[in-house]
Amino acid sequence: MKWIQVTIDRPIGYKDSYGNIYPINYGYVPGVMGGDGEEQDVYILGVTKPLEVFEGELIAVIHRADDVEEKWVAVPKHLRFSVAQIEEAVRFIEQYFDSSIELLED
Repeated sequence: MKWIQVTIDRPIGYKDSYGNIYPINYGYVPGVMGGDGEEQDVYILGVTKPLEVFEGELIAVIHRADDVEEKWVAVPKHLRFSVAQIEEAVRFIEQYFDSSIELLED
């Protein structure tokens, strides 16, 4: 599994300009560019408190058929989620996109 470091810019409880309240931590991997020309975005699962930084394992990639970027999913070491669990956790944003989830191999 790939180990990544994430800077959290939308911690649990963050409210965006559209009124979405983040139930999970969300951030980016410094220095890794995503499809939108910005740093790669990451959903953090398995943590229940707001964070500023996170180190963990990349377990899935969310592919968006109607967008130029992908989202990554990271978790604390050895924690795993099913596709259904990931879908539920990220629905608050991914409901607006035509997305599919690819689980990465250990």
